[in-house]
Amino acid sequence: MFYGILVSVYYEQASQHSAPHIHVRYQGRNASLAIEDGTVLAGDFPARQLRMVQVWMDLHKDELLADWELALAGEEPFRIAPLQ
Repeated sequence: MFYGILVSVYYEQASQHSAPHIHVRYQGRNASLAIEDGTVLAGDFPARQLRMVQVWMDLHKDELLADWELALAGEEPFRIAPLQ
């Protein structure tokens, strides 16, 4: 979580999804974003907070992809440092 934005990887359900992605929540708004390029796959998210998440994703892309692999294996992903 950073700046009120909650970022999640649902590792219990990762095998049901094909594209590596994260889920974000902010003030009642939700979206799913592709790890590869930060594209919004579903949902609606405020532009400013979306840009912050995309910058964070770019900085931590390798860690996010490693966490996705853990999720596919049914293992709990590691926490990733927030945007500061």
